Amino acid sequence: MKRKLTWYDLVALGVGGMLGVGVFVTTGPVARKTSGPSVFISYIIAAVSALLSSLCYTEFSVDVPVAGGAFSYLRVTFGEFVGYFAGANILMEYVLSNAAVSRSFTEYLSCAFGRNDPNSWRIHVHGLMQGYNMLDFPAVALIIVLTICLCHSTKESSMLNLIMTAFHVVFFGFIIIAGFCNGKVENLVKPGGIAPYGVRGILDGAAIVYFSYIGYDTVSTMAEEIKNPSKTLPLGIVGSVLIVSALYCLMALSLCLLLPYNMIPKGASFSAVFELMGWKWASNVVGAGASLGIVASLLVAMLGQARYLCVIGRARLVPSWFAKVHPTTGTPLNATIVLGICQASIALFTELDIVIEMISIGTLLVFYLVSNALIFRRYVILSKNPPLHTLLFLFLLSSTSFAFSLSWKFKLHWWNLMLFAGLTFFAIVIFQYFVPMIIMERQESWLVPFMPWPATISIFLNVFLMTTLKMVAYKRFGIWACVITIFYVLYGVHSTYHAEEILEMIVVDNVNVNSSTQQQITKVDIQLL
Repeated sequence: MKRKLTWYDLVALGVGGMLGVGVFVTTGPVARKTSGPSVFISYIIAAVSALLSSLCYTEFSVDVPVAGGAFSYLRVTFGEFVGYFAGANILMEYVLSNAAVSRSFTEYLSCAFGRNDPNSWRIHVHGLMQGYNMLDFPAVALIIVLTICLCHSTKESSMLNLIMTAFHVVFFGFIIIAGFCNGKVENLVKPGGIAPYGVRGILDGAAIVYFSYIGYDTVSTMAEEIKNPSKTLPLGIVGSVLIVSALYCLMALSLCLLLPYNMIPKGASFSAVFELMGWKWASNVVGAGASLGIVASLLVAMLGQARYLCVIGRARLVPSWFAKVHPTTGTPLNATIVLGICQASIALFTELDIVIEMISIGTLLVFYLVSNALIFRRYVILSKNPPLHTLLFLFLLSSTSFAFSLSWKFKLHWWNLMLFAGLTFFAIVIFQYFVPMIIMERQESWLVPFMPWPATISIFLNVFLMTTLKMVAYKRFGIWACVITIFYVLYGVHSTYHAEEILEMIVVDNVNVNSSTQQQITKVDIQLL
């Protein structure tokens, strides 16, 4: 693909991808029912987890500067199936979340025009199942328009996102200034203090608001279209996470300054708060600004999802037709159109509540795998250590993190938490001391500092957040995992093997023509070619 994007394009893409519907949906309910006024601390904890995961993504994206994100990183580290499994889950998360978010666009846009009923622009169809019976044609129209934009050009799409993101940041500034100028500090401590639900409420709130940070990984999928990746990608990924974290914390604080946490409305909290204060015009402005933020977030997510499918198609794990890039625009046209059709079909029928749990578990699982892959890459692939020690450490780390998370979830005695936290810390220290890490810095490289601590903390936090999900999410995920595994066995394995046979014949023919010596070409060699 054509390298057109600069660091400010990436920052705008990352900010635009995260500043979407999440903060408008999660902040009010979490403040009212989970964290209280300390919801801004929940955002800080979630930001730490997102930042650590983004550091792992950054190192991989600099050293593997091709499109595909987690799929490409995990494929070169853990093999084809793990990469395919992660790529399929990220693709599922993109399609479902984009379809659901596009329906939220309809709700906020109707608020901008003074409609209080979120379903006022939808068509109710009798006879369909609850949750699928409200047809949303504005959401479908939005997806069609954005798909056309993305088919035209990546650079023009990023410029459109840059403009919308700039307006969106100004809109966030309006909410923050209004909250700090018109709010009262006493609303942060009355009633019940700044943390009425205690430390547990703050941490449980962090697991919920993490949804607002989903989107930064989209930047890494654009690596093949970035100028000077080793310098541009760290600025784009880390910079966008830091900017969004600051904005989210200030947004949460401004909301809790305007009203006591127990009076904050559950739905469309920011718009409803201004309406309760008598600022009808401000409520309409917030509805319009939220709609613009959703469009920017949707544009970035749709931009990234096509790159995932394109790279999976290159690997022949899905039909290679998806990997074709238009010669004029330099965009994956086929993948963009097919995914747009899938999203529009889901957005027409399906409510957000039905897919939200599936979105979370798929995303957190991929972030968990990438953090594991970074440790394996540093200590085994680059440092040439035996893999057994590192694999044993990763298994022990995941086990103790899971045990700690279950102890927290089921409210076991405090000594259980201390025991598993101590075992986790002790395992990291022993691993760092006894397993050497050889650092070979290259000119075009970027390494995560203080390894293995950032990656191990990221693993711990991702496991902790995954255990907060409901059982229904794991049942749906189990069905999805079976489907994509069966597809891999029936199609992916045979397709990639056939492609390798063809490539081996071509390489052997070239060797026969250009040299009289024969060489053994292994399957790994062909994959590298």
